[in-house]
Amino acid sequence: KVTQYPIPENKKDFPKGTLDLETDANDDLWIGVMYQGSIAKFDRATGKFQTWAIPKEWDSDAGQLGHLAVYATHVDKKVWIKNSDGNNIYRLDLATNKIDNLGQIFDPSTRRRFGSYGIHSDADNNLYLLDFSSSNIGRIDAKTKELKVYVTPTPTSRPRRGRVDEQGRLWFAEYQGNAIGMF
Repeated sequence: KVTQYPIPENKKDFPKGTLDLETDANDDLWIGVMYQGSIAKFDRATGKFQTWAIPKEWDSDAGQLGHLAVYATHVDKKVWIKNSDGNNIYRLDLATNKIDNLGQIFDPSTRRRFGSYGIHSDADNNLYLLDFSSSNIGRIDAKTKELKVYVTPTPTSRPRRGRVDEQGRLWFAEYQGNAIGMF
């Protein structure tokens, strides 16, 4: 038996569809609802969706919420979200339903904007950014929001599509390096 659950629309007449599907500690599903300017949580027990839209003043026709990180949301009740329109990083506080805008993330040493493709969190809900336009891995501290930048050993590796394992290691593709990296 197959049951379909339609994802609620936030922006009528905008493209529907998703890019990222993540599972939280309760095995509920989280979805970046791309051009709808929202994210959705699917509660497997009830079969219902709950959605959160970004504030209208941050949204645009090009807004694209494709990537999110919920691996350790249970730690601090916060969900990390990336808007590809401008590469802005948001953080949803589930206790208040308020979304903070951390803005665009820049490498402090070069002032170059991170071209992050994929975001991932560790067991403490620190956020990892894979800088697809370079060879950087950024880590945003969940408590202080401080950014630290680490460079992959492969020059211009273009890291993307990673995962943090149970041992706290970030595994990622070195897209241009034709390799797999582990941090």
